Amino acid sequence: MILTPMARKPQTHYAKGPGGDIAYQVVGDGPIDLVIVPGWISHVDLLAADPGWRTFIGEFASFARVIQYDKLGTGASDPIAEVPTLESRADELHAVLDAAGSDRPALFGLSQGGPISVMFAASYPQRVQALILFGTFVSGSLEDDGSPGRAKWITLLHRVRESVDRWGEGSTVDWAAPSRSHDLEFRQIVGAFERASMSPKMALLGWEAHLRQMNVRDILSSVHVPTLVLHRKNEAIPVEFAREYAEKIPFARLVEIEGADHFPSVGDIAPIIGEVEEFLTGQRHTPPPDRVLATVLFTDIVDSTRRAVELGDRRWRELLEQHDQITCAEVARFQGRVVKHTGDGFLATFDGPTRAVRCATTLAERMPQLGIDVRSGLHTGECELRGDDIGGIAVHIGARVAALAGPGEIFVSNTVKDLVNGSGITFRDRGAHALKGLPGEWQLFSPSGQQDDPVESLLAASREI
Repeated sequence: MILTPMARKPQTHYAKGPGGDIAYQVVGDGPIDLVIVPGWISHVDLLAADPGWRTFIGEFASFARVIQYDKLGTGASDPIAEVPTLESRADELHAVLDAAGSDRPALFGLSQGGPISVMFAASYPQRVQALILFGTFVSGSLEDDGSPGRAKWITLLHRVRESVDRWGEGSTVDWAAPSRSHDLEFRQIVGAFERASMSPKMALLGWEAHLRQMNVRDILSSVHVPTLVLHRKNEAIPVEFAREYAEKIPFARLVEIEGADHFPSVGDIAPIIGEVEEFLTGQRHTPPPDRVLATVLFTDIVDSTRRAVELGDRRWRELLEQHDQITCAEVARFQGRVVKHTGDGFLATFDGPTRAVRCATTLAERMPQLGIDVRSGLHTGECELRGDDIGGIAVHIGARVAALAGPGEIFVSNTVKDLVNGSGITFRDRGAHALKGLPGEWQLFSPSGQQDDPVESLLAASREI
């Protein structure tokens, strides 16, 4: 992925809007201006520090000059005293374009930014080169008019309202980034982002804006700029809303993307980047995948089906929650990253194999306290970074190694054993094994104990003299 334009943290500027000062940033210097019209919450400074968002914007900045900003009442911009109107939000966008020297950009309307972008494109077609709508809605009303997707939308708005009541706890993850809902560290980060983006009062005003002001159904036919509608099929905002946009905006094109995350920088971002680049430039580049050396750890609960039957649904769910909390906490303690939940286990990565082995050992020791056993497998190799996910042969090897372990066992590849040499961890040879789908035989080992660190022993002896 091309991250050069985001190598340095972009500078935050202020545009003078009719309702206050609006924080914005400019990233990249491509021939096309692309403005990110933000959703409910944003904070340009914190987003610039987030690896996932940096990658997302960095890809756009490989072919465009990207402008992102915080609406009034959010992030680093001035607060608001009342529910904003669509007209006032369009005025804010106008002020940002003027301040950034952007004459005729493409607009990327994200979530609540969709209706704002539509309003602006219909009102100022001479100022808009193209319109891209992602994960957005036509009307924010709570009224159930029987239209496609409306019942699902009403349910979602109630969930969003519950997020306001629990503001700062990261509960927006549950509906906006469900693929990361088991990642406790990510939830904590999102909680901090919520608090920095808006106070609970500002969050409530933003939620009320959905209900009172966000309805562009009657002006869709007045949009006369090239329009691309992108929507993940299983995300919280109903895909039916995207289909309505595509049906009612003249010459709009709809692309439905696989995925369930509302946050565009969570999950697989490649289809989003590719569609936008092709829409704006007529072509899409295929960058080489990012690769990084990492130790992958797979964990799995042994005999989970039998235990679930023994305990019953409610008790099993409670046990799983405890298992998940312990696993995520220990992975974080050993400086690893939970990549994803795998049903009855986890996939995590570590930048050091020693910490990975010690994390697996700790999990094997703690889980019997819950009445369950876990098996674990580790391998170190090059992994492909695919947004928040990982892939590559090293991941397949780690999964195959874990599958051979028994209850409470940890199996590691010879690569891991060799790399932790000198750490004090001792290993027992578990023989050569065939790994399904992989050529040859693989020598596997299991950690069997901890030797005294010779360097530390020498230092201790010198202190006693």
